[in-house]
Amino acid sequence: MRFTTRQLGAVAAVVTVAIWTGFIIIGRASAGRTLLPFDIALLRILGASAVLLPWGLWLTRGRRGSHETSLGGLSPLPLRVTVVCGLVGGPLYAVLCYAGFFYAPAAHASVLMPGSLPLWTALLAAALLHDRITAPRALGLACIVAGALLVGGSSLRASLNGGEVWKGDVIFLAAAFCWSVYSVLARQYQLNPVLATIAITAFAGLTYVPVFALLVQAGVLPTRLGVAPWREIAFQALFQGVGSVVISGIAFVQMVRAFGPVRSTLITALVPGLSALGAVLLLGEPLGWNLLAGLALVTAGILLGVRAAQAPSTIKTEAASAGAAGARG
Repeated sequence: MRFTTRQLGAVAAVVTVAIWTGFIIIGRASAGRTLLPFDIALLRILGASAVLLPWGLWLTRGRRGSHETSLGGLSPLPLRVTVVCGLVGGPLYAVLCYAGFFYAPAAHASVLMPGSLPLWTALLAAALLHDRITAPRALGLACIVAGALLVGGSSLRASLNGGEVWKGDVIFLAAAFCWSVYSVLARQYQLNPVLATIAITAFAGLTYVPVFALLVQAGVLPTRLGVAPWREIAFQALFQGVGSVVISGIAFVQMVRAFGPVRSTLITALVPGLSALGAVLLLGEPLGWNLLAGLALVTAGILLGVRAAQAPSTIKTEAASAGAAGARG
């Protein structure tokens, strides 16, 4: 039984939403317990590398040394694509996410990270892929901006009294921007989901891991890996590495290939609500009026964008952009 591209994209969307929701809740629950942000990022990379690097070597057998592979055969993609996508979709995104959880609650992450993805992606897709921002989509993006301002504005007011939540809010927005860059690049280069995930993991493994070791050895970078329980280390490596990178990474790029970068990020409309609800039920976080209003605005903006992206003219525009990107690649 064969599945169509759209059917595979639908399955990939469900998997992506489920893992992203868990990522936010688990990320906040892990913050400040034992491990530091750079520690969790390291375990994420090591967990993913254990699965993907042998896979990459197997896929590049017989082609190592050609322009189609890089990093000694660990990456099945050319060096330029590996470096560009690996930087924004690998260590930088991971470190920003985990650092944000140390300052701001999961409810803020649930609004600002998946919520701002459609905004960043629409702007980047318009600039790089020549996608057209229609009036309905512009209205949806305006709702997202208003929701983000409601959430971030309260953090900025709290900073006048010494609060630091605003730092986490800014970091979450930066993390979402990095992932939006990666999603647009994945569409522009027409990347295979498996190859793309292997490539960014290979880049992360060869850059982040040795730099982390050198900085820790020099006493510049603090770490708590030596005092953390082995169960927590194993769990973070499995969930953050195998789950959030291997499974979610492949699923996300498959979704981008099926629906395009803008509509793919709009499909994440369920993530803000689910993760905010999970933060209340599982982490005991309060939901103030500004968070509820911001969540409602962001969700409404995403849903408006979904309807706009389903318009025939938008579909034709994205199809033309995909054809142009394929010709350039």
